[in-house]
Amino acid sequence: MLHRALLLLLVASGASGSAFAQADPNGILRSGPMLADVTHRGATVWVQTEAPALVEVTTASGARGQARTAHDGTASVALFGMEPGETTTYTVRVDGEEVVTAYPLEITTQELWQWRTDPPTFTLALGSCYYDNDTPYDRPDRAYADTLAFTRPYGGPTTIFRSIQRQRPNAMLWLGDNVYLREVDWWSPEGIDYRYAKSREAADLQPLLASTAHYATWDDHDFGPNDSDRSYIHKEAALETFKRFWPNPTYGASGVPGVFTQFEWGDAEVFLLDDRYHRAPNSAPANEREYLGAEQLRWLLDALTASRATFKIIANGGQILNPVQIFETYAAIAPVERAYFLEELRQRQIDGVVFLSGDRHHTELIRVERNGTYPLYDFTSSPLTAGASTYATREDSPEFENPVRVPGTLVAGVYNFGTLTFSGPRETRTLTMKTFDAAGDLLWEHAVNATDLRTPR
Repeated sequence: MLHRALLLLLVASGASGSAFAQADPNGILRSGPMLADVTHRGATVWVQTEAPALVEVTTASGARGQARTAHDGTASVALFGMEPGETTTYTVRVDGEEVVTAYPLEITTQELWQWRTDPPTFTLALGSCYYDNDTPYDRPDRAYADTLAFTRPYGGPTTIFRSIQRQRPNAMLWLGDNVYLREVDWWSPEGIDYRYAKSREAADLQPLLASTAHYATWDDHDFGPNDSDRSYIHKEAALETFKRFWPNPTYGASGVPGVFTQFEWGDAEVFLLDDRYHRAPNSAPANEREYLGAEQLRWLLDALTASRATFKIIANGGQILNPVQIFETYAAIAPVERAYFLEELRQRQIDGVVFLSGDRHHTELIRVERNGTYPLYDFTSSPLTAGASTYATREDSPEFENPVRVPGTLVAGVYNFGTLTFSGPRETRTLTMKTFDAAGDLLWEHAVNATDLRTPR
């Protein structure tokens, strides 16, 4: 336990992620606890232990649950029996021994406001592209790729996660590339497991994991190789690892595998998409290119049509709305499927739709006008720690003066994260989108009223 005490001092003082991994090789936990899937009366607590064990979680209010770890030490413990709007501490025990942390372990359940009051004010954090440095297997920074010289790590400081925690978000949406599989990882299930576990260990990440509800989708780098698609031979292994590390409410639909799911928070409903598992190769014949795939797209349109949420937040790894056919935007990869999807949104008169995306290694807010109905927004937030791109600022870039970009929202060459804050009375709700740099300083904000996201009738 002396080693454990040293670890707590390192965490409290903001030591690096590598210190967390090495300071306590014989400790109780490898990473976590992480909070996930918080509802009105329940929640899930995830951990990864150093050895197979029985994990028990108990809240101060009396809810309790237990689970045995999988082969890699991961366990997700489901809790039920709390009350709506309750803030309670929780305790984790591994084979009967209590886990001690230098930061709070708290759960705040969702408020029961329906039929009673105005919707609550709440905040969702968001980000994508988390590259955790691992020296033997790191790639050179793109700026120095011509020399292949490791003059600086490709991944930036993990202190950004402490800045996110200081915002005290109710939940965090991980928009893909949450892990960067390397060449040494993606050709075996064991390699995929290794990378997920290694990235989850960062000391700066642990306080954020412990008291904020986390929900995730993936993109190419946490699914398989760069630009990977449905042909990836280890996609089933990748899906199983994702399930063990991200305790989302569900994964896919009946008979349709994948990581897509949905959940509610306040008067927002979030639809997390899967743009990899069913995706055709990027170079497939134009008439065969699928991005989400017919079955997932049918599920999404049905779920959006059935939803009564004020805000319908569609979160995807890649950009949906950007019309520039560049890299892996929806417009570049599957323009026919994209056109069908957007036309269905219009024909079905689905109100309150806002898109979120990652992938691009820069941040921007896209606004697309539509004939006869309200405009659509796509808030791209990237990167958390992966190499920050300045390509969109170059005069030779096709995105240099993107006409659908909201002025003042391009953030290039800077690590950053975003937030969505939902506030105001029931009839005049407002969504405020913000971007912060790694230190937590505000870079821009843009507010949209719910009344401006409705189909004219």
